[in-house]
Amino acid sequence: MPAERTPLPPPDPARTADRMLRGALRHSAGHTAALLLCSLASAAATLAEPAVLGRTLDLLLAGDDRAARWTALCAALITADLFLDAAVAQLTGVTNARTTRRLRIRGVAGLLRAAPHDAARFPPGDLATRLTANAAEAGTVPAGAAATAASVLPPLGGLVALFLIDWRTGAAFLAGVPALWLLLRAFAADSSDSVRHYQAAQSRIAARLVEALAGARTVAAAGTAAHERRRVLEPLPELAREGRRMWRVYGRAVARSGVLLPLLVCLVLAVGGLRLASGAIGVGELLAVSRYAALAAGVGAVAGLLGALVRGRAAARRVAEPLGLPPLPYGDGALPAGGPGTVELRGVSVERDGAAVLRDVDVVLPGGARVAVVGRSGAGKSVFASVAGRLTDPDAGEVLLDGVRLDSLGEACLRREVGYAFARPALFGATVGDALAFGVDTPPDGALRAAARAAGADGFVERLPAGYDTPTDRAPLSGGELQRLGLARAFAHTGRLLILDDATSSLDTVTEREVERALARDVRPGTRLVVAHRLSSAARADLVVWLEEGRVRAVGAHAALWRDPEYRAVFAVRDPSGSDGPAGAGGRGGGTGSTCAEACAEVIGEAVGDVTGTTCGPRLPVEGAEAEGPEVVAAGEPSAGAAPPGGAAGAGRGAGR
Repeated sequence: MPAERTPLPPPDPARTADRMLRGALRHSAGHTAALLLCSLASAAATLAEPAVLGRTLDLLLAGDDRAARWTALCAALITADLFLDAAVAQLTGVTNARTTRRLRIRGVAGLLRAAPHDAARFPPGDLATRLTANAAEAGTVPAGAAATAASVLPPLGGLVALFLIDWRTGAAFLAGVPALWLLLRAFAADSSDSVRHYQAAQSRIAARLVEALAGARTVAAAGTAAHERRRVLEPLPELAREGRRMWRVYGRAVARSGVLLPLLVCLVLAVGGLRLASGAIGVGELLAVSRYAALAAGVGAVAGLLGALVRGRAAARRVAEPLGLPPLPYGDGALPAGGPGTVELRGVSVERDGAAVLRDVDVVLPGGARVAVVGRSGAGKSVFASVAGRLTDPDAGEVLLDGVRLDSLGEACLRREVGYAFARPALFGATVGDALAFGVDTPPDGALRAAARAAGADGFVERLPAGYDTPTDRAPLSGGELQRLGLARAFAHTGRLLILDDATSSLDTVTEREVERALARDVRPGTRLVVAHRLSSAARADLVVWLEEGRVRAVGAHAALWRDPEYRAVFAVRDPSGSDGPAGAGGRGGGTGSTCAEACAEVIGEAVGDVTGTTCGPRLPVEGAEAEGPEVVAAGEPSAGAAPPGGAAGAGRGAGR
């Protein structure tokens, strides 16, 4: 038996977020570099202005002829600063948009690469918040980092200039820097925590709102709108509390810097005034000192930029969490040409949240057969179907299609040869026709219409306002019509294996029977794996896989399995005669067939004549079954039954009850 797969530890969201942001930075490297250069040039112009203004003032006071040239230089610096600021604003918007777009694309791609059950860990509303508001906030990080880097230049340059003019003025400002550093550090730490909790509360509200909207009819029918409103808004007090906390953190930082920085500027000006009185510096230099002191005090503005970076990085972590989902990898292998579609599960086990859903499943599904998977609710039927078509990988064991491991196949090859239809299909595409064509390959229009006819969908599609060109959001569809469109899409892309996961649950009995006839007659031949809840679906199958608590209880024909009262109990049908024989299997059972039909009619609400004609023994010949009925292959026993059409008999090699 193949070794169990060792699950990899989940990646650290912080590292994933930083890696994602570095990738986004490389993606917009040109724009970010241009933004940084323009920001630095603007900062340099801002730094040069006080010195040039001071020099111009000294020349004007002295009546020097060079004052005109210096005045022109002042005008040029101010004009350049204005144009550079405009360029910075333009580049910031473009960089933010490009980064946000990349983060959203990566987030969606990460979700789609993962197995569907892994992606389902995130509620839809939560994902919507992560990929919209959080991605937009995270998208500001590269531009914000460039702006923060450039914003440090004027304060540092101002401090250096203070030392160059007179070291005493620089020392006066430097005395308050330790207190300013502690202020910024505390602000960053407190901000990060409050932002994280605020964004989490936002997501919870969004997730609950999407759930409520999806179940709007149920809420209206139950008369629980007020209760649902309270449930959706339950995290609102936490959101308000964390929002107020964010403002308090920011307000404290602004208030403290608003007191500290003016004091530092006043101290620098006092020292400069004393130096002017002593004749050490001139009036122009004192003007420059006042301007440079203001620039050095601009380090307090870094708090706002730093807060934006903190919020952006926290948002990036939320965007990165779905990227930590393990991808469903594909190989580059191919299937043998003309294979019948034989599916083999060897030692397959699947766990969900620490609980075993499938346990040591060993079974062969013969190529070309119609196989029904039955069992009570929670037996693992849908997981069995997901593993058989590789919507998920088993935690242990392997799955083969025509002798080739599914995880060794290329994605296009696998999805071309394995088709799915679901109970609640999703329609992707601008029109109904586009929705039917959705898949690895686009079938021709004739094939799409033939598939729609086979699924019983062509009639109501033609009655839509624009037929197959009707926009999907303007096509009023019932649950049964939606299922038929899902079946039509699957029929149009059918390969050697077609999996129907409760895909006819919303169809009436007559329509279901018509679809099954069309499936046998008009759709490409191959193996059919049906997750069955209806007795009629199991009875019409060539082979039945009976699951119980994640294990294969038995494999065999329905007529043979029907002898087991526990199998009948799966469909909530009891044989009133007390006989253990199958319902009319081969004419045996002493009238069991008629009483079974009555029980079936009572349980599943079908007319007695229809049930006896379609589901119960003597009126439902099972191909390959002899008068005594084929043997049931119990778990751990070799197959002794007659081969169903299209392949050898299924072997049940799984563990027993």
